[in-house]
Amino acid sequence: MVKAFGLGYSRGAGCEKQHLFPPLLMKRYLIGIDTGGTCTDAVCMEADSGSILATAKVPTTHHRLADGINRALSRLLHQATIKTEQVGGIGLSTTLATNSVVEQKGAKVAVFIIGYVKHFSLPVTALVYLKGGHKMDGSEEEPLELESLVTSLEQLRPEVDAYAVCSALSTINPTHELVAEKAISLIDPKPVFCSHRASGQTGLKERAATAALHATLMPLMSTFIDSVGQVLRDQDLSAPLAIITGNGSPVRPDDAIQRSGATVASGPACTALFGAHHRPDTFLVVDVGGTTTDVVLVEDGIATQAREGCTIGSWQTHLPSIDLHTGGIGGDSLVTLHRGGTVRVGPQRVIPLCLAGSLPSEPEVWTAFVTDNRLVRLRSTVPAAADPDDTLTAVLRERGACTPQQLATAAGMSALVVDQQLERLAQVHGVEWYGFTPTDALHLLGRADFGTAELAATAADRLGAASGRSREAWCRHVVSCTEQTIQSLIVDYLARRYWGDAITPLLANHPAHPFLSLSFGLNIPILGLGAASRFFLPAVARSLGTTVEFPRFFEVGNAVGAALSLLDRPEQPGGSPYATS
Repeated sequence: MVKAFGLGYSRGAGCEKQHLFPPLLMKRYLIGIDTGGTCTDAVCMEADSGSILATAKVPTTHHRLADGINRALSRLLHQATIKTEQVGGIGLSTTLATNSVVEQKGAKVAVFIIGYVKHFSLPVTALVYLKGGHKMDGSEEEPLELESLVTSLEQLRPEVDAYAVCSALSTINPTHELVAEKAISLIDPKPVFCSHRASGQTGLKERAATAALHATLMPLMSTFIDSVGQVLRDQDLSAPLAIITGNGSPVRPDDAIQRSGATVASGPACTALFGAHHRPDTFLVVDVGGTTTDVVLVEDGIATQAREGCTIGSWQTHLPSIDLHTGGIGGDSLVTLHRGGTVRVGPQRVIPLCLAGSLPSEPEVWTAFVTDNRLVRLRSTVPAAADPDDTLTAVLRERGACTPQQLATAAGMSALVVDQQLERLAQVHGVEWYGFTPTDALHLLGRADFGTAELAATAADRLGAASGRSREAWCRHVVSCTEQTIQSLIVDYLARRYWGDAITPLLANHPAHPFLSLSFGLNIPILGLGAASRFFLPAVARSLGTTVEFPRFFEVGNAVGAALSLLDRPEQPGGSPYATS
């Protein structure tokens, strides 16, 4: 067990430490970068003392993450006024893997399952079952069904971008996986990932999911790392780059590509690193960003690890990661007013109206907005033929921002078809969504001073009136709903961890129960991270009967954690080798 600033992690079998750069005592500085759902942060740290010399925060550029990293680095290096040749290492945490899985933007993958197993489902393009596999003693159960493999490949080649192979008891004898891998590569030279390289644990479905997740993310991670490499060259940074994995360990870029799924939960792992470095006792780290809130328990200075492996969306894997709970609630979460006056915050992320710039101010747009709650606008960089239906893009170019219902009416299309087309555009970052958010409410209440008030005020007046509230009352209610959602996320995380899923119906229904009243208290303190945390966590802590602390640099805590991950390696005093995992 290696302890890296309080984040315990274990290396997998066969993983060896890689010494990639000279001891850090010869290099004065480290850089940490975090690409979050809303902002990209960067910090410059002094290697020997751990002191932060400069920080930078810029909007994340979702259509090309490297652009935001480039801007953050430019700002950071200008503020730090250091020589780039004195930088000893660069740690990068990224939401690319997590967001790609959640938003289903990864590669199309076919999974070959070998052996007599119960059929199961995975969120992939194709699952193909073949005869073969091995027994507990390593002997062959029956010969691999190569002819069916070849036949399936001919049909799948035009439909998929990568392959995964998982054979029964390949952890004991991987021969059939290796033979299938070789056969696939001879017919179709696309990436292939074998489950025995991803996991040594039992549980064929989880091993298959782990291998498939790696295969799904490999092409995206390869493109991303190539673009980051170009940014570093443009910035004259020759220091080695490390990608932070979901258990907090830094790995080399080539290893991050080959095991892309391991970078899921990269950001929360850095959250835990920062929190555990700040204090050595037991507490709850709550990172409230623009898009999500992450909750991690630190016990005696060590972040708790997921017992069964990382779960992301519908993927239950064997990937090692910290035990975290993530909810789609943050400063930029969409506020939706439902019939009957019910208000919901999240999980969708939109651009806050106070940061939207120029949007139409016509009354009919905002009348429809009360019903739809969102405005959509085509990105200026999207070509005319980006959408399968040119009618939709043509209407968007002509009208500018409008609600989905207005778009459907103008295009003469059904709402369902418009939603499907907009979803495709969103997947390639072809459109931008705008809506009222907690950020807008904070701005109008005078608690935040960024952006402009006009559009946010217009929306607040309309939504408030529709719910029977004044502008100020509406904004206070939105903030209160956000705080309640974060509090429920915390309670749900701890209850599930210690009591299991049996308590789920109670947690889901107790707020609306006509006869029962239930309240929870928190016996440990909260450590707040993320730019939005200072606005919401004080009220959450009061409600839970505990305290909240905001350490220095809490707004860029994940970037600090990314830099910290390069430091504490007891087996290499003064050095920080990147280890494969």
